[in-house]
Amino acid sequence: METATTARVRQLVEPVLIELGYELVELQLRNEPLGLVLRLIIYKDGGISLDDCSEVSRSISPLLEVEEPITRAYHLEVSSPGLDRPLRTERDFARNMGKKIEAVYRVEEVTRNVVGTIAGVNEIMVTITVDGAPEQIALADIVKAKLVIEFGSGKALV
Repeated sequence: METATTARVRQLVEPVLIELGYELVELQLRNEPLGLVLRLIIYKDGGISLDDCSEVSRSISPLLEVEEPITRAYHLEVSSPGLDRPLRTERDFARNMGKKIEAVYRVEEVTRNVVGTIAGVNEIMVTITVDGAPEQIALADIVKAKLVIEFGSGKALV
């Protein structure tokens, strides 16, 4: 759930990220063992390198220091989504079009688990091809979804 603070941080950093060629995938502000952490998870075609994370950190830090949307001391962390990151938004599904996923969704009181390929997505529905047949699932009904990572041996890690 987005708070007034995270909404303000998002409002400040998204234009900078877009200008630099990145997409803000997720913004987290959490109390963790080392203190308050502001975590920006970024994406760009071709993947995210350490240099990308450094560039974003150097560009965002001065802005956050001047604007002070977070009034307590915090640590800024910039990272990539990672292979096992959950798919949540329409953009997440669109970005992974044609890839194999595992999805758990709930319709009324029934929970289903499917493995298939993303065949289409819009702001309301995602279409997953399961065993050759398209299955439309409302984004709002998806409890959990993630990429199925296949290795050369044909075995999958879900």
